Amino acid sequence: MKLDVPFNLDVTLCCGQVFRWDKKGDWWYGVVGDRVFKIRQTNMELEFANADEKFIEHYFGLEDDLQEIRDRIGRDENIKTALREFWGLRIIRQDPWECLISYICATYKSIAAIKQMLLRLSKKFGEKKALDGYDFYTFPTPEKLANTTESGLAACGLGYRAKYVLETSKKIYESNFDLEPLRKMPYQQAKNELFSFSGVGLKVADCVLLFSLGRLDAFPVDVWVKRALLRRYAEHFPNAFIKKTSSQASLSNSEYEKLNAFGRNYFGEYAGYAQEYLYHYERMRH
Repeated sequence: MKLDVPFNLDVTLCCGQVFRWDKKGDWWYGVVGDRVFKIRQTNMELEFANADEKFIEHYFGLEDDLQEIRDRIGRDENIKTALREFWGLRIIRQDPWECLISYICATYKSIAAIKQMLLRLSKKFGEKKALDGYDFYTFPTPEKLANTTESGLAACGLGYRAKYVLETSKKIYESNFDLEPLRKMPYQQAKNELFSFSGVGLKVADCVLLFSLGRLDAFPVDVWVKRALLRRYAEHFPNAFIKKTSSQASLSNSEYEKLNAFGRNYFGEYAGYAQEYLYHYERMRH
């Protein structure tokens, strides 16, 4: 498949937005829904197996007009540098259910630890699939997780998150909750809907909106984004606020909301793209 839009597959899959991809040789292998597929990029050409072009275009956000997004969010040298450095990074359209559980598991964990946790969860509760002699596992269904126990989930390394995952899975399964309508709701309303799930706070809600529901106006704030904003956009915040939040490991809800509101207002409707470029840029510099 010839690309006629900017895309960087490696950066897109390495930038911390998605956790269930592995690179083996030149190929990236991933499980999305009930299929395993592989993909690689050579210059402006994508090769893939077990998927069709339409799926690839949607999943990797190739319909997003990256040039227009760059024009809209490129408001200063900080973001322009990040855009140049990682040009072609795109926001993936993950499965909302998998994304929700993944980010509930992701709180206070490194990317490597999150990957391990989700792999164990999928091995234990998902279905085994094979491609090119490798084994892969589908992500467990809401029914499967709703009908297990807290200790069964904790055995996958979830720790205190096991309770949240179990309660959220039960709620989704028993009420047949559909996450799809959140795409069309006003931002705050969609966020409030997500807060009704156990283990979902401000950051998890923003991650689910951005990385699976196409809400490019969402602006998750984690330790790296906090650092980027306080260092590179200090003139937009009171000194006392910078001093206080810089010295703390975690953010209070009001501090999170202040940083989140700045990101959304300053970068506008594509704030989520600005967030991901700043996040990856900050992370790669340390």
